[in-house]
Amino acid sequence: MVGQAVVLVAGALTVGLVAAVVGPPIFHEHLLRAGLPEGASEMVHVELAYRDASLLAVGLGLLISLLAAGGVTWFLTRLLRRPLADLTDAAQELERGHYDARVPDVGSGTELDTLAEAFNVMAARLEGVEDTRRRLLSDLAHELRTPIATLTAYHEGLSDGVVPPGPETRAVLAEQTDRLARLAQDIDEVSRAEEGRLLLDRRPVAVPDLLRLAAETMREAYARKQVDLLVDVDPAAGPHLVVDVDPVRVGQVLTNVLGNALRHTAPGGQVTVRAVRDGAVAVVEIVDDGEGIPAHQLPHVFERFFRGDSARDRDRSGSGIGLTISRAIVEAHGGTLSAASDGPGTGATLRLALPLGSPSNLHRT
Repeated sequence: MVGQAVVLVAGALTVGLVAAVVGPPIFHEHLLRAGLPEGASEMVHVELAYRDASLLAVGLGLLISLLAAGGVTWFLTRLLRRPLADLTDAAQELERGHYDARVPDVGSGTELDTLAEAFNVMAARLEGVEDTRRRLLSDLAHELRTPIATLTAYHEGLSDGVVPPGPETRAVLAEQTDRLARLAQDIDEVSRAEEGRLLLDRRPVAVPDLLRLAAETMREAYARKQVDLLVDVDPAAGPHLVVDVDPVRVGQVLTNVLGNALRHTAPGGQVTVRAVRDGAVAVVEIVDDGEGIPAHQLPHVFERFFRGDSARDRDRSGSGIGLTISRAIVEAHGGTLSAASDGPGTGATLRLALPLGSPSNLHRT
């Protein structure tokens, strides 16, 4: 406001000075051309009248202009000050770690509204990252606590002579040690995948072969739980569904997804794996008729350590890293992995999409 006032006053002084210096000589020259003699009383009177009229007109005009410009400046300053103050307050709240801070929509113009919207999106993402970090640390602590507590108890028992060092004890110790090793390996693998450090041995592979191999790997587990596993590949499209991938890594994705579907499908249910061609993309869908996914959980199913029900048994629900690793592997191949569900009790569909390769190179496998 002070800066605008200085500019306005400087402009008014400039206009007045120019009018006072330039105007009278020009008017005097015109009077001489009109035939009035130099120094005549009429010329002096006319010039005084011109000067007074000019000063009055310019002064009133400048005063009105200053008042109008000052009013507009004051209005715009207030209009800008409020959203900028709100933005500053929200930024300071974020700095203090209050990630729920948001900038209210005050309707101060397109640019400021866009800035406020971008800030709110950033704040929401930071809040989501912070929530994920807290949940990750909590779940990781839980995953570590159980095997560590078991190992500690058995070691104390062995030291005190309470637990005999027999085959059962060795089996428990080995199982808990393997559990810790698998957890560390899973965390390292998902980190390498998300950071782009995952090594891929890519080659042309037929999608039906990948599906059949994954189904055979999971067939026994499905039989034990009495869940039907069906593989449906369009015979006409099958020979043309060739993808340039690392078959071991994509097989890992398929078994992870099939294992996830099995965990959430009750005995007597069914899981169907189908593959189709969608333009230049091979699409694999794993459809189950199990528990389904609530709408508010869908955006989080691929996050590290996410479980749909935090109270669910950990062994039954898995470590919560499998789907995270799967998506990272798929994205490393240039594909996508997504989940869809109509809600609890309606089952779920996981959709794997990979760019098609050239069937002519299939003989290299």
